[in-house]
Amino acid sequence: MRNALALAAALLFGGATVALAHGPDGSVATSPPKAPYQQVSKLVKLPDFIPGLGQLFVDPATLPAGPFVAYDRDGKLVSTIYMIPIAHLNPDKTFDNLAVPGKLVDHVDVYYNAGHPGVAVPHAHIVLWHVPVSGEARVAK
Repeated sequence: MRNALALAAALLFGGATVALAHGPDGSVATSPPKAPYQQVSKLVKLPDFIPGLGQLFVDPATLPAGPFVAYDRDGKLVSTIYMIPIAHLNPDKTFDNLAVPGKLVDHVDVYYNAGHPGVAVPHAHIVLWHVPVSGEARVAK
């Protein structure tokens, strides 16, 4: 599983460093983002603000993978998150041209999640941070 997570991060991070994470109109730069994004807490039973991630929005048509865009309590974009089901991390599945609808990517975190409302199956959180490591504190609590 560790190899699959590393592969997923490499695939995402490889293209993410040069991709702009916001559309030409800045539609995700501040909360709430423009349609088709919807607040995750209004779609599934999750809090409005999730410590460690922030306030999440997603285009429901892209579930379960996303991208989810995450904001701090001031409504500023901090990350783009993919939630890739572990079952999809195999040689038969590829993830090409994944969007990064935020800003340039500063760094990437990848970790396992056993499942939660909205993405109930075990999955990998692939977090493309648009802020430096010190900026993660903006969504810590």
